[in-house]
Amino acid sequence: MQRVRDIISIIIAVAAGFVIATDAGASRIKDIADIGGVRDNQLISYGLVVGLAGTGDSIDNGFTKETLANMLSRQGLAMKDDARDSLSSDNVAAVVVTAELPPFAKVGTRIDVMVSSIGDADNLQGGTLLMTPLRGADGKVYAVAQGAIALGGFSASGGGSSVSKNHATVGRIVNGAFVERELQYDFEKEHSLTVNLYRPDFTTATRLAAVINNGIADIEARLVDSVTVRVRPQASFRGTMVRLVSAIENLDVSVDFPAVVVMNEKTGTIVMGENVRISTVAIAHGNLMIQVQEEAQVSQPLSFAPAPPEGSTATQAGTGTVMAPGGQTVVTTEADIKAKEDEGNLKLVPRGVTIQEVVRALNAIGVSPRDLITILQTIKAAGALHADLKVI
Repeated sequence: MQRVRDIISIIIAVAAGFVIATDAGASRIKDIADIGGVRDNQLISYGLVVGLAGTGDSIDNGFTKETLANMLSRQGLAMKDDARDSLSSDNVAAVVVTAELPPFAKVGTRIDVMVSSIGDADNLQGGTLLMTPLRGADGKVYAVAQGAIALGGFSASGGGSSVSKNHATVGRIVNGAFVERELQYDFEKEHSLTVNLYRPDFTTATRLAAVINNGIADIEARLVDSVTVRVRPQASFRGTMVRLVSAIENLDVSVDFPAVVVMNEKTGTIVMGENVRISTVAIAHGNLMIQVQEEAQVSQPLSFAPAPPEGSTATQAGTGTVMAPGGQTVVTTEADIKAKEDEGNLKLVPRGVTIQEVVRALNAIGVSPRDLITILQTIKAAGALHADLKVI
C-alpha cells in the first residue's frame, strides 16, 4: 500500500513539473492584451509658467506678452495699450501642458502633467504653472492643472560659458492636475466584451480563445481575427462583468512570436527571436585594411657646405627648401601605404534548430557584431536564414 502511494506521489510530482515547465513560457492575458474600449485619453492645453529668474521668454515674443495681459485682465486688472507694451516677460514662459487621463478616473483624482516650453525660454527651473484647464479631443475640460514644476536638472550660464544637466525647458508636475470630468464606463450594461492583443498573431489569438473557454465556465470566447477575441457570457453565467474581466486578465497564455532578427547598425546591436533557424552554409569573411602614413624627411647641409647664391631668398616658396648660410635644408615627404587583408577561411556553419545552436554557430565565425550584421544579410540573401531581417 505504501509503495502504491509512493508511485502516485511520484506521478503527481512529475505531472506538476510538466505543467510548470509547460507554463514557464506563458504570459498573463493582462500583459499581452487589453479590454476593448478601456484606454487612456490624452489631454492638452496652453498655459503660463511664472516666477522664473529672468530665464523666461524674451520681450520679442508677442504672444507671451499678450497671454500675460489677458490673464491679468481676467483677474480684474484692466490694462491700457501703453501698459501692455511695458510688460516684461523674462520671468514668464508660454508652455504647452499635456496629460493622460486614465480609464475610470473619478472626479478629484490627481494625475501627472508634463510642461513644455514653446517660446524661447532658457530654463523653467523654479517656475510655477498657473491654473490651466486641460481639454480632450472633444474640446471639453477634463482636468485642471496648477503647481510647481520639477525639472530633474538645471541650466546656468555666464561669462560666455554655460553648464546644464538634463533638459531645462521641459518639466513635470507630479499629481499636478485634478480630474473634473469622468469618462463613462458601464460594464454592467454590456452583454459582451472584446480582448485585443497588443501584437497581432493568429496562433496567439487562437490559444487565447481556447484558454478563456477552458478556464471560465458558462462563457463563449470566439476568435474574430488575429487581434480580437470576443467574449460573451451565456445565460447561465453567474457573476458581474467586472469579475469576468478580472478572471480573464489572470489567465496564462503561451505567446507565439515570429522569427525576427533586429539589427541596429548604428550601435552594432543584434537581437534574435527564439524561433530563428538557419540552414547549413559555408561562410568566408575577410577584412581589408588600408593604412596611409606620411613622414617628413629633413636633409641638413654639411658644416662646410658652400654658401647660397647671391640674391636668393631665405625660403623658396612652394619647394619646401630652406636656404641657409653655408648650404640649404631640404624637406621631403614620403608616403608609406600598407594594405592588409585578413584571411577569409571558408567556415562551415551547421544547421541550427534552436536559438542556442544558431548563436553558437555564428560565434564560431569569430567576427565583430558589425561584421555579423553583414554576414546575416548575406545569409538571408542566400536563403539560408529562416527569419525576417529588420534594420533600425
